[in-house]
Amino acid sequence: MKIALIGYGKMGKEIERIAKTRGHEIVSIIDHDNRGDFESEAFKSADVAIEFTNPSSAYDNYIQAFKAGVKVVSGTTGWLEEHEEEINSLCQNQGKTLFWSSNFSLGVAIFSSVNKYLAKIMNDFPAYDVKMSETHHIHKLDAPSGTAITLAEGVLENINRKTEWVNDPSVKSEDLYIESIREGEVPGIHTISYESEADTITITHNAKNRSGFALGAVIAAEFTAKNDGWLQMSDLFTFLK
Repeated sequence: MKIALIGYGKMGKEIERIAKTRGHEIVSIIDHDNRGDFESEAFKSADVAIEFTNPSSAYDNYIQAFKAGVKVVSGTTGWLEEHEEEINSLCQNQGKTLFWSSNFSLGVAIFSSVNKYLAKIMNDFPAYDVKMSETHHIHKLDAPSGTAITLAEGVLENINRKTEWVNDPSVKSEDLYIESIREGEVPGIHTISYESEADTITITHNAKNRSGFALGAVIAAEFTAKNDGWLQMSDLFTFLK
């Protein structure tokens, strides 16, 4: 498979390494200093582009890739509120393809499924209050993380006494508080806690490095090369449905 990389930071380099170990070819690398290469024949030859940049660049990267006729796999968060409806429409109605996830880690996919299952159980136990925390490196621009929001939505779908997530510690009882911590070079820690007067139940996913995210993104690219439309982790892993 021919892969183009959009963004060549730490994640881009790790994706490149893993893609090559799986027998794929990197045909184009686009970073902030060569954005004109979206129009190059090398970029247009890619089966899939894998995009990890930042919230302010993601939308334009998708549009440029779509114009070049290239499918996109993206793990960039923070852009959905403004552009999700338009990008979704392009994929559903105009033949474009985007596989988007807030987190490509297989471990996080499993953790997300466990989170939803636990929330369904805890819906029947109102003595337990639920809260979340997420910790990432100091370079991360959005808070809470996209993964935390996805996990929070999994809780809200299954616990009737919670209505929305908030990033403010002064919460109402019906709010789900997400604490955001930025320190060092932490790849990502997500914790969900249920606390009562009697005890606390806690589940945590702690990423040790970026390799799990990169491998998941390459696996998603392999899937995207053979599928079309607006794709998500639940399309790749049926246990998430």
